[in-house]
Amino acid sequence: MNLNELYPNIMSKIEEKDLDELRYLIVVDRNEYDPEIDDEFDVFEPDDYNYLAYLTERLQEAMGSELLERLSDIIESSDAFDDYLCSELDLYGLQSKLEDEESVAKTILELIEKEISK
Repeated sequence: MNLNELYPNIMSKIEEKDLDELRYLIVVDRNEYDPEIDDEFDVFEPDDYNYLAYLTERLQEAMGSELLERLSDIIESSDAFDDYLCSELDLYGLQSKLEDEESVAKTILELIEKEISK
């Protein structure tokens, strides 16, 4: 995957130009509860938020503090997400009908890319 082509505005703000996987920018996992492993729910209950998204430090630096603080509002206005919870500036619980983790990651990166280009 060529991140430089997909997200030129984000990547222009990152020194490392040879990044080739989304996980270098954002990590998205399904939010699943396993009673055999988990004693209790975390902040993000799986019934309310089916994905967890973590923005890497690399992406946070590329975004800058102003955009990082506005990201909650940007996610809220997106049709791709039914609900969200920002536990920290870099950690989100998301409810979405998107089919997989990669789709969620790409959608968030596209929102950020669009904002950086303004």
